[in-house]
Order: sequence, then C-alpha cells, then structure tokens
Amino acid sequence: MTVYRPQHPGLPRQVRSACLALLAIGASLASAQAADALNGKSLYLNGPVGGGANCASCHGPSPASNVSGILRGANAPSVISAAFAANKGGMGSLFNGKFSSAEIADLAAFIGDPNVVAAPAASLTPASLTFSGTTVGQTSAALSATLANAGSAALNVGTIALSGAAAGDYSVSGGTCSAGGAVAAGASCTVQVSFKPVAAGTRAATLTIGHNATGGASTVALSGTGNAVAQPTIAVSATSVNFGALLVNAPSGTQTITVSNSGQAPLSFTSISLGGANSGFFTLGGTCATAAPVAAGGSCTVTVQAMPTAAGAFSGSISLVSNAGNGNATIGLSGSGAAATASLTPNPSVLAFGTQTVGGAAVTQNVTLTNSGNVALGITSIAVSGAAGVTSSAGTCGATLAVGAGCAVPVSFAPAAAGNVAATLLVRSNAPDLQVAITGAGTTAAAAKPVLSDASPLTFADTQLGKSSAVHSTVLRNDGSTALKIATLLLGGSHTGDFVLGGSCAVNGTVSPAASCTIDSSFKPTAAGARSADLVLVTDGDVQLNLGLKGNGVAVAAGPALTVSPQSYDFGAATVGGSAPTKRFSLTNTGSAALNVASAVFTGPFAAVSDSTGCAAMPFTLQPGASCELVVRYTPTAAGASTGDVKLQGDGSATWSIALTGQAGAASATAAQAQNQGGGGCSAARDGNDPMLALLVLLALGVIGWRRAARQPGNDDNTSKEAA
Repeated sequence: MTVYRPQHPGLPRQVRSACLALLAIGASLASAQAADALNGKSLYLNGPVGGGANCASCHGPSPASNVSGILRGANAPSVISAAFAANKGGMGSLFNGKFSSAEIADLAAFIGDPNVVAAPAASLTPASLTFSGTTVGQTSAALSATLANAGSAALNVGTIALSGAAAGDYSVSGGTCSAGGAVAAGASCTVQVSFKPVAAGTRAATLTIGHNATGGASTVALSGTGNAVAQPTIAVSATSVNFGALLVNAPSGTQTITVSNSGQAPLSFTSISLGGANSGFFTLGGTCATAAPVAAGGSCTVTVQAMPTAAGAFSGSISLVSNAGNGNATIGLSGSGAAATASLTPNPSVLAFGTQTVGGAAVTQNVTLTNSGNVALGITSIAVSGAAGVTSSAGTCGATLAVGAGCAVPVSFAPAAAGNVAATLLVRSNAPDLQVAITGAGTTAAAAKPVLSDASPLTFADTQLGKSSAVHSTVLRNDGSTALKIATLLLGGSHTGDFVLGGSCAVNGTVSPAASCTIDSSFKPTAAGARSADLVLVTDGDVQLNLGLKGNGVAVAAGPALTVSPQSYDFGAATVGGSAPTKRFSLTNTGSAALNVASAVFTGPFAAVSDSTGCAAMPFTLQPGASCELVVRYTPTAAGASTGDVKLQGDGSATWSIALTGQAGAASATAAQAQNQGGGGCSAARDGNDPMLALLVLLALGVIGWRRAARQPGNDDNTSKEAA
C-alpha cells in the first residue's frame, strides 16, 4: 500500500510523524473491517469451536473493561497471535492451534468493537423475472423470487408492493414471504408473481420488498409481452435423440417425441421434415401432421426410427415448422453404425442383504437386467450358486430381451445358520456371462428388516426444464424385531443433479421395529431427454437397498428474447448547453435464436451516441447469448424536468422500451470562480484560506530567528550543537 506523505518541509518532525501514524492507524482499521466481529464475540464468550476455555473467564464479559490490557489486541490480530505464541498469562497452552487466523482476526475485531450487535442482510434473487408472451386478458404461470437472509439477526419483511408503468399487469399470487413476517438468519422465503397483460406489447414493472436490512428494500424487475391475439406455443419432450450404437442395416427401436401446445390457440404445422447429412437413415411417423392442428393444451407425437446403412457416426434432424409464437422446433438425431454387440448391464451390481435372523422370513431384493447392446439378447439361464439360503427365479425375464429393454430378477435370502454368506447370481446369454456378487450374514439374535414400498424403477411424469415434478413419497418400513439406523442415503448414477431428495428419513436416523419413515423424491431436469439416477440406502446392518429413478426432461423451444438493463434511468441534474451526461444500456439476447434490432426511436432530449465500443449501427443482429451496449446522451435545451424514452424495434411486432428522465438547469450568466478547496497534506483550507499557512509562517520566522541567534559571537555552545 502506498502511504501519502504530507509535503510540508517546514513542519516539525513530530507533527509529520503524528500525521503518518494517523494514516497508518486508519489503514489498519480499514483492513480490520473485513473480519466478523459478531463471530469474534461468540469466540470470546464461548471459546474455540472445538471447546475449551474462553477469553471471558480471564478478561471479563466485555473487552471494554480492558482487564489485563486486552484492548491492546483491538483490531490487531498480530498482537493476539504474539500473545498466544509467547504464552502470556498461560494463553498459549489454552489457545495455541485452537483458533484459525480468520478467527483470531474476528476476535481482534470484537475487541475493537465490543458493542457489536447482530443484523440482518437481505438478498433478492433473481434480479429480474421475464414472463413468456401471454394473450391480453390471460394469466401466465407464476414465477418466483427468493428473499434470503444471510445476516445474523431476523429479517423483518415490511411491504410487498408492485410499482411502475405496468404494475396493474402483475399480481403477487403466492409464496412464503408475507408482509409483517420475519425471515430467520440463514433462512429464506419466496414471492410468486403472475402476469396478466391488459395491453399488447412489452409490459414492465417492479416488485419491491421492504425490510429492516441495509438499504431498506430490495427490488426485482418484471417484464413480459402482451399478445394482442391468442397464440400457440410449441414444446417438445426432447431436443435431441441419440440412438447409440446400432447394428448396420438393422432398424432401431422407435423413439417417441411428444409435441405439446402450451399456448392459447391451435398449433398448425406447415411442415414436418427430416434434414441433415444422413437424413436417409431415418423414418418418421406419429400423430403429428400438417393436416391435424393441435388444440390449445393438447399434444401429438412424432416417432422416429433409425437404420444405418454404413458403419460410423451418423446424424440428422427433425424440423417442425408451425405458427407457434415462440418459433420453430428442431430435434437433433444422432447415433453410430456398428457390428452386432450383445451386452447386459445389472443394477445394482452387488446385492448386500446385511444381517438377517436365522429361521426368519426370507428377504427379497431385485436385480434389474438391461440390454445395453445393439442386438436382441437371448437369455440361456439365471441361477444362484455358492451358498445355501440364497435363491432366485427368472422373475420378469423371459428367453429374449429387446435392445434397451429391462427385466427384474428377484433374489431371496433366508439364512439357515449363523455366519457370513457369499453367493453369486450368474446370468448366461449371448452376451458375456454376467455375475452379481451377493453378501449377507445369519444371526440368532434379533435383526432389523428394512423394506421399501416402491419397486425399481420409479418413473416420474415428463417435466419441463427448470420446473419440478410432483413429489413422490417412498416409505421405508422396518419389518424386523430390532431398530435400524440409516448409515447412507444418497443419489448415485448418471444424472444425480436432476433429482431431489427429502422426507423424514435421514442419515443417522433410527427406525424402530414396525415403524417407518418417508423418502420424498422429485424430478427437476437440467437437460432434455431421458434422465436417471439411483437412490441408494444402506443401514447399520449392512443392508443395501437400491431404487432406480427415471424421468424425461421437456425443453420448451424459445425464440429470441432481448433483456435490457437498466430498463429505466434518471440522468439527474444537467445544465442547458453544458456537458451532456451519457449512460450505457446493456442489450442481451437471452433467447435461443438470432435477434435483429432494426431501429431505435427517441423522444425527449435524448439521443444515441456513436461509440466504437457500443452496439453496431442499426440494423444489427445479436446472436444467442451475445450482448452490446447502447450509449445514450442527455442534451436538454430548456430548464426543467425532462422525460422521454427510447423504443427498440425488433423483428415483426417485437419492441422494447427504456424510460428516460433528467432535470435541466439554466446556464449560469458568469462562469463560477475557481475555488481552492484544499491546501494539500494536513491542510484544512477552504476557499483559498488555509489556517495552517499562518501557523507555518510563524514557525518559519521562529526557526530563522533561532538560527540567527545561534550564529552570534559568544554562542559557541549553540554553534557547536548546530555543527553537531
């Protein structure tokens, strides 16, 4: 850090040193502000997180009393660390290695501010909510904003209000936040807003939540588009289909894509066609047709089958051209041609029965077999070997298993004697032999017997990306004669981030005999298409239960969408004929298609500024995810309040508006006189009158007189001192 040194050579050295000391103290205080004094208070009163002695036992309940000189550590972590290292007052033996450097900084901050109190800290996310196009007079689906309290005290919620030009188009339709309520430290609540446009075009408003945190309120920008007439909206259950490895010249299984109309008018198709490099490898079918419109809220299907005629990767696409307000939909197709390969995959790959009571009822678990190859699977035999008490049957598995299909093999365990058991489930087919290890143990003592109410797989309804399915509750029962403890409860498999767990079952939780708990699961897809994961539960008796979770993510086709930030701006005060202030507005294409901005029309004393770092000259195109800055200048021509806006014109009827305001003042008849607002260094000068200057003059005269007196004859002592 560069320290500013006062440039007053006539000042005594002691004065200059004092200035530097004050600057150093200020820098030290500024650096200490990053520490958490409230956490320091807890550490001071309660001791290290790991337990042990506390500071209050020796220094009293408050550092303000300065018992044993503790105030020397105020905002000075190094002083505290040095005291620990030197074992002053035995502190080293009590605290060395018990506090981290961050915690020592927190202690120093609390000693410097012993009266610190808890305070809330509010954050409202997201910063904006954008509603899809909605017919005038119709109500959209609700969107949610989350108010979180990251502070250390309760956040009191005041008013929840809507404001802005189109405030009447929006309504607070739900959520857990309530006016007059409170949000605990570390907790959050939600506000749901619905959009019901009263006019066509872009409609903007602001959601404001008042609270007792810094700033007093938090806001969310609301925007939506009112459609003058009802429009259809197209959504597809998958934006891509991968057929995987297929046998050359052999047809694949049929894949089905559901096409939905979530709009308010019939969806009509202009064309449903195949394209791409290998379009000839695919065959279309289904109920979607150009002659069959899909009613609002209805759906149809597109089926596609692949048959590669050559080895190697292949690709294509399905194009759905329609009258949907959100554009056309394209579904990518891919796969690869390969030689015939038989493959069988088990889930789970190991069966763990844990400890079971000798002579008790058999415990059964299922192994799901999936044909993961590219030819039909012929199953020759399914058998268990290696230990008495472990049996199996074919279950739902027949002689053949189609590509991609699955079946379940039940395996039962009823120990005939005490001790560990090891066995193997062997499945023979035209694929390589499949072996699943089986473990368990017999005991004469009472044992727990966990049972899940659902069989694998658990399949969720098709769910749109970003939304959650209905919650499904699976019951974990204990049919045994002793309590069980849940050692592990987690998600595994390919797409763990697409599923959410909850419920009353929890790790380290106990389930008594004949009692139960619930495992709540829901599907929240992050990508379109088939998504899967495994719920894995292990008990303290080493019993492992698996439940497959499956769902299909639905992607809503999205066209171009322009986000403008900020959506309004006040230029503040400006002088007529004076320097014209400017503001940069960010334009971002948040949609999935290219966006054309054709023109910008200004009203009021506002105009665009040509800037090499800003948006290109209109018309220009923004690709998906791209952004640029529109630079606007305020040039008032008359005194008083100024209002206006800029309207951006996109393709068709799409428009976006930015509200602009300012306050113009009349130009002064004479230029303002230059003012000296400071003399530099430690000066307190204002208007050119520096009280330090007179003092400096007196000091300088005094020094000159002293030096002249020292040079007079007879002042040998002084002369010697001066020479020295």
